Amino acid sequence: MSTAVRSGNGVAFLVSAGIVYEIIAAACSSPQTTEINAATRAGTLMKWVHLGVGQAALFIIIAAWLDREHRKAILGGGTTAAALMYVQYAHAKKAGLRNPGPSTEQTSTPGRPAGSWGRRA
Repeated sequence: MSTAVRSGNGVAFLVSAGIVYEIIAAACSSPQTTEINAATRAGTLMKWVHLGVGQAALFIIIAAWLDREHRKAILGGGTTAAALMYVQYAHAKKAGLRNPGPSTEQTSTPGRPAGSWGRRA
């Protein structure tokens, strides 16, 4: 077994990648939902992706600073996951705007809130 595997670099890489996915998911919904609702979300979508990537980068940098032994794996996992998630959201936005289908969201009309709670019986 290689030294890199024995020393825990694989685990550090996966943990670093996992935290990026978790943080971005907390800031945004899934790329699939983004694509379906691109007409509604396109205006603010990438703002939230950028905020999620920024938050994730902060955690990854702190982890790399705290764990010098696994620094390369932590930075590698975080960078890889951030790049992959960014590309997925950018593609979802582009694909959804290019080929809009039925949305899963309702938008409000002036003076009337969105959602079933805002409908009049």
